[in-house]
Amino acid sequence: MSSPEPEPSQPQLQWTSQYTVSPTTSSKLPGDKILLPPSALEALLSATSTLARENVSRDLPRYDPYNSATYSAYRQAESQYEDQRQQLPYPLMFRLVNPENGRVVYAGIREFSAEEGTVVLSGFLREALGLGEQTKKSEDDMDVDGERTGPTITVHAKQLPKGTFVKLRPLEAGYDPEDWKALLEQHLRANYTTLTNGEVLIVPGGRGIGGKKEEFRFLVDGFKPDIDGICVVDTDLEVDIEALNEEQARETLKRIAAKMSKAPGTDQGSSSGGELDLFKPQEGQVLPGEYVDYQLPSWNRALPLEIELEAEDDEEDVTLLANPFSSTLRSTPRLDEFMFADLDCRPRKRLRLEPSNVELEHAEALYLSVHAFAPSQEQTNGHATNGDSQTAPRRYTLRARHPDAKENEINGTPGETNEVPPNEGDVRCKNCNQWVPQRTLMLHENFCLRNNVLCPKGCGQVFQKRSPQFESHWHCPHDDAFGNSSSAHQQHETIYHPDEVLRCSDCGTSETFPNLPALSHHRVTTCPAKLILCRFCHLVVPQEGDPDVPNAEALLSGMTPHELADGARTTECHLCNKIVRLRDMETHLKNHDLDRFSRPAPIPCRNVNCGRTLDVCSKNGDTRAGSRMGQGPGNDVGLCSSCFGPLYVSMYDPENKALKRRIERRYLQQLLTGCGKAWCRNEFCKTGRKNLDLNTNITTKDALPLIKPFLEGVTSPEKLTPLHFCVDEGSQKRKTLAGMLAAEDGGPVDGGYDFEWCVGALEAESGDLDGARAWLKNWAPKRGERK
Repeated sequence: MSSPEPEPSQPQLQWTSQYTVSPTTSSKLPGDKILLPPSALEALLSATSTLARENVSRDLPRYDPYNSATYSAYRQAESQYEDQRQQLPYPLMFRLVNPENGRVVYAGIREFSAEEGTVVLSGFLREALGLGEQTKKSEDDMDVDGERTGPTITVHAKQLPKGTFVKLRPLEAGYDPEDWKALLEQHLRANYTTLTNGEVLIVPGGRGIGGKKEEFRFLVDGFKPDIDGICVVDTDLEVDIEALNEEQARETLKRIAAKMSKAPGTDQGSSSGGELDLFKPQEGQVLPGEYVDYQLPSWNRALPLEIELEAEDDEEDVTLLANPFSSTLRSTPRLDEFMFADLDCRPRKRLRLEPSNVELEHAEALYLSVHAFAPSQEQTNGHATNGDSQTAPRRYTLRARHPDAKENEINGTPGETNEVPPNEGDVRCKNCNQWVPQRTLMLHENFCLRNNVLCPKGCGQVFQKRSPQFESHWHCPHDDAFGNSSSAHQQHETIYHPDEVLRCSDCGTSETFPNLPALSHHRVTTCPAKLILCRFCHLVVPQEGDPDVPNAEALLSGMTPHELADGARTTECHLCNKIVRLRDMETHLKNHDLDRFSRPAPIPCRNVNCGRTLDVCSKNGDTRAGSRMGQGPGNDVGLCSSCFGPLYVSMYDPENKALKRRIERRYLQQLLTGCGKAWCRNEFCKTGRKNLDLNTNITTKDALPLIKPFLEGVTSPEKLTPLHFCVDEGSQKRKTLAGMLAAEDGGPVDGGYDFEWCVGALEAESGDLDGARAWLKNWAPKRGERK
């Protein structure tokens, strides 16, 4: 199948070069990625410049210097050319050809950092081009200068269309879509730019014990559009899985049916797990090699928490694992990835978590896992074991509780005995350490020595001679561990004394680990691949970083390397509109919070019907914004500029006698004539009194005594009295809303906002109630927050 020729009206990027394949494969190159030398970037930019000029000039008319229309078109084309000449196609793709065997594969670029004359290929591309044998052969050949030579490939720039459909064929039977569907989508998105028809796609599966990963292998067998390569970046790709033949399809259905018969929740399978009740024991079963996961959503953080796992039939190969679920750890516990665990070889496992455990400080929940050990084929062949007992599910009881504060530590010393005899005259048997009456000691010892044997290794356990338990009893030569079953012995050797060197397969660090607990500690602490919930992008991502060289800034800031890099992005503060880094936003907002307590309170207008302040509040929290801009009240009476406007005259009036006369006339006009406004609710206005169903028959003789107290306190601070002038509808409505807003949140008991702050908030937000609440939250101190 060959790729269709591009249309003549759509010029393609033309660039070809030959490179020697580097003998080393970079571990940073996943999927179909390659490294090219810097000179390739320069050549591609030059080819892009030529392509841009062709694109912007192919539809232009013939240039006529005396025609203003063509001159303008060419000027615009030159501007477009300058914009495009330094822009490479996205994504940048290449066609790789091995001239030795004719194999072809498409690839994406990672970096232009390879040595001149060489190209670095990922392991996937080397296998697809068949370079394994060629590289091995070329390593044995020397050129005339005594240097090793490598195979040569041809690299073409190639722009592929976006794919809409791909057919994959499993290379092995038994693949279950529940196992690989999400893995396939994640693997393609993270590691591939292109797909080539006929290549073998390897999708890594989950980790097993010791860090080993399973793999799903698929043959790529057809695309839409019908070509030999497609682009998989920024496209919706439909995937169809079809068996290679009928025999494989039947075998796959058979294996899936067998798996479903042992699925979680069935009689033959492991329990389904779920949420754990703090006061109710949970019974279940787990198949060897599998996990049953539980979640403890809440508990009393001020008390110790005890989790106990008790296996039936004295099974010792059942393990209890725990992980706190928090923003810094998002994984379920496994043998190679746990925070807390009881790995001792005894039927009863216990974990005690104290309130002082720093790992539980920000935990949203506690994840628990029950695991049954499954020995490998080599271990099974080396021990005489019953096959049914190896595959039978292990039954257990799991419980969580808050222990009594007076209880002793739960992990007592095995074999510990009471030194005080239970009854007077009792003595201890030297063989079984039991207390027996002194008069029957001889009979007991004769029987005990004839039938029982005390473990000679000092663990204190007593067994019947020639019993299966005594034959299976073991002691580890490397530590103090012991047990009574061969499976527990195999489990201990696998966990603490593995035959192979353990490495972290997630981060690729060069560090080796002596056992699974050490590897687990790495994976839940410094491993760059540990999943976290980023506080800035709010996504579950790897924490990144270098486990061998800790980042001092990350340690001091309490952030992970990913958060440190992601927090370097800037955003606009929603309060002051300044540009602030995300990781500095918390400190920046604390400064705003401190400003709330030092900001002067707004001064409401002296007019009881007015919803304005003297100095005009602004949206950015400035309670003196109007005065700073020269728009203050302009008077010492306590009225805002709107209310004082009708009273203003340019007359020199040091004793305010003329002002009092104007105020008196204003009151008389309101009481005798009214303002005539339908919304007026002013008690000192005829119209307002009519709207409030009050007496409106007020004469001048009646009005003067009502007005006199307000005139005496116009300018005297000791006799300061409110004023009652009619205002516009919006101002009157804001005053009413301010009173309602000040009464919210339970008043002074629960720490509401003072009336003057509510007036300023409504003024700043032009009467919008929701906006005023937000303004108060951002800029105003509550009653309980002020000193």
